[in-house]
Amino acid sequence: MRRSEFQRAVSDEFGARANAVVTDLYLSKVGGRTAAEAIDAGVDPREVWLALCEELEVPAERRYGVGRLEPRRR
Repeated sequence: MRRSEFQRAVSDEFGARANAVVTDLYLSKVGGRTAAEAIDAGVDPREVWLALCEELEVPAERRYGVGRLEPRRR
């Protein structure tokens, strides 16, 4: 996942709250940092996205991004 894909997924999932979710919520799964801090520190955006989803109880069917029902095949 690229950073731009992360930003799009957060915006699609959280709407007007997206900025606050990324900058104000501390996530234990990424070292007790906010999503923004974790990405800036080099944590993979996919890992940060999944940590956000877990923390905010995003249903599993939406964890691969809005409109995506399963992970992208490589």
